[in-house]
Amino acid sequence: MENKPTVVMMGLGYIGLPTAALIASKGLNVTGVDISQRVVNTINEGKIHIVEPDLDGLVHHVVKQSYLQASTKPVAADVYLIAVPTPFKGNHKPDLSYVESAVKNIIPTLKKGALVILESTSPVGTTQKIQEIIFAERPDLKGEIFIAYCPERVLPGNVIYELEQNDRAIGGIDEASTEKAVWFYKHFVKGELHKTNSQTAEMCKLVENSSRDVQIAFANELSMICDKANINVWELIRLANKHPRVNILQPGTGVGGHCIAVDPWFIVSEFPEETKIIRSAREINNYKTEWAIEKVKNAALKFKIDNGRDAVIACMGLAFKPNIDDLRESPALHVSEALKNEGFKTLNVEPNLKKETDRELTQTSEAIEAADILVFLVAHNEFKNITLPQNKKILDFCGVLN
Repeated sequence: MENKPTVVMMGLGYIGLPTAALIASKGLNVTGVDISQRVVNTINEGKIHIVEPDLDGLVHHVVKQSYLQASTKPVAADVYLIAVPTPFKGNHKPDLSYVESAVKNIIPTLKKGALVILESTSPVGTTQKIQEIIFAERPDLKGEIFIAYCPERVLPGNVIYELEQNDRAIGGIDEASTEKAVWFYKHFVKGELHKTNSQTAEMCKLVENSSRDVQIAFANELSMICDKANINVWELIRLANKHPRVNILQPGTGVGGHCIAVDPWFIVSEFPEETKIIRSAREINNYKTEWAIEKVKNAALKFKIDNGRDAVIACMGLAFKPNIDDLRESPALHVSEALKNEGFKTLNVEPNLKKETDRELTQTSEAIEAADILVFLVAHNEFKNITLPQNKKILDFCGVLN
């Protein structure tokens, strides 16, 4: 019977923790590493620090069974997964400092035959860079370890299922690394494992999200055109999509999250001359958020002229997409903060957050009663089929009321 590999997961966020828990559920011993002592303590208590369906029960189970434990420092293992943030710096240049830090932290624990896999979204060539960092400090490991790239492809709110069922593109720095990584993922992935090289796998992740961004930009541009033409964009898209070869996405307040709103810039920063459509799509989706802010401000100013007092504005939804608590790169949050910073009276409604340290939250029912203007920014299930008073000004940027 095959010996199961021991695993270290660097990063216990929205991807790292679910992945670590899924691997541990297959009977592999996993050490999850995070720089936050609070996160480490929470997980070691069998609890979670993020909102994700089915994750709390899974983490509780694998911690209780001693298959998953969390730490602030890595240990020696057979396989190292890196799932840390890759934000961008000024001018949309990728910030690889978290990846480099994670790699440097595992270097002292690496041994002959170890497999290092990067899952973080990264510019083309990052996996090769990891190899250079490791061999610079540990030349004794040249030709003795395996290094690969395998991006995650998951939908927040359905992460556990998709981690297990979705196909994966796996690219090693050489053929042996690719084969070794495929062998590892077979322990917990039921989807097909597609072999390639590291550069193609890196670009594949960026292209997937850039493609989505371009499609959303078309829908968002359409929504602004329809607003000017006094056409219901939701009805228009529903009718246009009756065509057998047309599939227009739903417009929204903008595009958020750590994938679609970020990844296209990774390609733009490397290929500035060639990325005309990809850059335009990013600019359209960012502009849609500013456009929404202007619409709310105009409604508030009209209210003040008509009523002689400032309007109370309820920002319905703060997360970057429906039915999750993730605020990263959220256009809804940007709208809320922009209005507050300009002195407008705002109420923040986010039913998926139990508490918020940075801002006060209002219950949905209370906000509907107290607000003069209801601004629907995220199509959360809680906002569907709710009864709205006739005397409220409604702005629906996400189609939740259609």
